[in-house]
Amino acid sequence: MAEGEDMQTFTSIMDALVRISTSMKNMEKELLCPVCQEMYKQPLVLPCTHNVCQACAREVLGQQGYIGHGGDPSSEPTSPASTPSTRSPRLSRRTLPKPDRLDRLLKSGFGTYPGRKRGALHPQVIMFPCPACQGDVELGERGLAGLFRNLTLERVVERYRQSVSVGGAILCQLCKPPPLEATKGCTECRATFCNECFKLFHPWGTQKAQHEPTLPTLSFRPKGLMCPDHKEEVTHYCKTCQRLVCQLCRVRRTHSGHKITPVLSAYQALKDKLTKSLTYILGNQDTVQTQICELEETVRHTEVSGQQAKEEVSQLVRGLGAVLEEKRASLLQAIEECQQERLARLSAQIQEHRSLLDGSGLVGYAQEVLKETDQPCFVQAAKQLHNRISRATEALQTFRPAASSSFRHCQLDVGREMKLLTELNFLRVPEAPVIDTQRTFAYDQIFLCWRLPPHSPPAWHYTIEFRRTDVPAQPGPTRWQRREEVRGTSALLENPDTGSVYVLRVRGCNKAGYGEYSEDVHLHTPPAPVLHFFLDGRWGTSRERLAISKDQRAVRSVPGLPLLLAAERLLTGCHLSVDVVLGDVAVTQGRSYWACAVDPASYLVKVGVGLESKLQESFQGAPDVISPRYDPDSGHDSGAEDATVEASPPFAFLTIGMGKILLGAGASSNAGLTGRDGPAASCTVPLPPRLGICLDYERGRVSFLDAVSFRGLLECPLDCSGPVCPAFCFIGGGAVQLQEPVGTKPERKVTIGGFAKLD
Repeated sequence: MAEGEDMQTFTSIMDALVRISTSMKNMEKELLCPVCQEMYKQPLVLPCTHNVCQACAREVLGQQGYIGHGGDPSSEPTSPASTPSTRSPRLSRRTLPKPDRLDRLLKSGFGTYPGRKRGALHPQVIMFPCPACQGDVELGERGLAGLFRNLTLERVVERYRQSVSVGGAILCQLCKPPPLEATKGCTECRATFCNECFKLFHPWGTQKAQHEPTLPTLSFRPKGLMCPDHKEEVTHYCKTCQRLVCQLCRVRRTHSGHKITPVLSAYQALKDKLTKSLTYILGNQDTVQTQICELEETVRHTEVSGQQAKEEVSQLVRGLGAVLEEKRASLLQAIEECQQERLARLSAQIQEHRSLLDGSGLVGYAQEVLKETDQPCFVQAAKQLHNRISRATEALQTFRPAASSSFRHCQLDVGREMKLLTELNFLRVPEAPVIDTQRTFAYDQIFLCWRLPPHSPPAWHYTIEFRRTDVPAQPGPTRWQRREEVRGTSALLENPDTGSVYVLRVRGCNKAGYGEYSEDVHLHTPPAPVLHFFLDGRWGTSRERLAISKDQRAVRSVPGLPLLLAAERLLTGCHLSVDVVLGDVAVTQGRSYWACAVDPASYLVKVGVGLESKLQESFQGAPDVISPRYDPDSGHDSGAEDATVEASPPFAFLTIGMGKILLGAGASSNAGLTGRDGPAASCTVPLPPRLGICLDYERGRVSFLDAVSFRGLLECPLDCSGPVCPAFCFIGGGAVQLQEPVGTKPERKVTIGGFAKLD
């Protein structure tokens, strides 16, 4: 039993050592310099947060042509043991620029040269090509001398070397060959010693005897992190610059107004964040492994799909080649037939002309016929001969080759085909559309507008999917309602449910297939059916100051001479003029909703509802100038009256002025304006792009909403004992635009006196 337990313990220890060794081996790539691909030696932290060896950084700057910016020379080993053979071999590999390039660099302003003043008007800025992120990093005028050493990374490299014994034992730098193994190190001397050499170079009774010995190392580090500008120990961290600073840096003007915290606070905060992130990663190792398996499976599918795609492309190209080969054979056959036909005609013409030559058969035969003296016989033989001779004579007089030697009609115009072949490319589906949230809204219907991203392949048509999110979830997949083959980049969704939240998405389609869906957009619908009405200015007290648009959906109050006269009497009579316009439809039942936009530059506008009889009684035939103490919503105005009055007021108005909404002490708590002791005092909130009014006739309540987000602004009671109609009051200049039904012209825009209507 004991032997089995020992064997199990030994196996566990070996497994742990294997895991540690594997972990350390995997960590090795994090400790390699991106320039020399060796373990970091005196790494510097670049402004891009990547690291590079100091010697490698100097080498890179030398190759870039920067002279005299290699950093702090005191960082190099200065002890007697730091001979050229013990320094980094990379220093011997550095190649300096050629002399002609040095002259060119000095003339262009790089480096230092006689006559160049320090702190010149245009100081040199050192740019370092980071090998990790492949970007040019600005080092400033001081170059590498302004960078911090990454002492933590040095310690990690040192621990890694000791754990895996990279490079073997550390040898004494002062022994005569062969050197012994080092047992001690001295940070101040920057050298490693064996026991005998340490006693020899640090004898008792000398100043060097006070040096604190350390473990042998190949990289000597300072005890603390020092500021590269002032050589002081860093004590604070500037969050604005994301840089460690010392006390002197802290009081400099460059950090004026910056958020600076002690190093301890930054240390604790970063350590907590790193610990939390690492704990999360270690706690989700199964998830990481699952994702790795999924990625590996995706890699396999990618390889198979890529091979299939290659075969398909090869097959299609071979098909194109076969068609071209077939077409080539057909065209060559047509040219061959045309050539043979022309050659036959030309050969016949040659034979015909050869018969006209002296000594030919036809001419000789004609000469012999002419010797015939028997007239009847001559006529019989000469008739046919004369026809042949006439044709030959005519051909001789009007000579022309029987066929052309040109084959221009057989030339091919392959410009269009070559262009098509040049543009031959893979079919791409449309990219995911982008829904325009500024032009997408819900009113009596839902108007959805979208666009394709730049450089996206065109779409032949689109598919719109939408569903309600506020219905109880049903088992099974989510059911989307769909509109197929929508042309254009906008659409109307009719008859949406009121008081609901819809989620919408769009995707395009072309010959390559369907693209990705757009991001889901959530859209609130009005809380009640939309009331359509027009503006009626017959009840306005000063109709000459009210400009109503032709479509009766926009009104603007133009203050004129009466308002100036009223302003003249402010110090004596305190009178102001009030202009009123009503809706031409009255509500007698159910719930109704409408929306409008108020010009932010309006001086004072009141939007609301009221009993039709009370509104006519209050404003019809009233004088132009009334006391400001008289308010058209004297029954209620944004909580201005006492909330303890039981009788419902005949009016309910929301007061808007200079781009603000006044919410009184009686404002509903759903506006988010409550304090510790109850409802908040009178305050203002920003004016939204559109205001919504929801009237519940049976309950005798009216609610004012932000018509974009449908957030409640104010809810108050209303006397609904008779017909109730919308009303708008103006004091001074102002403008109101009713929101048009979506189904009319959603992109139509009309300007009345400088006030743009809604689109």
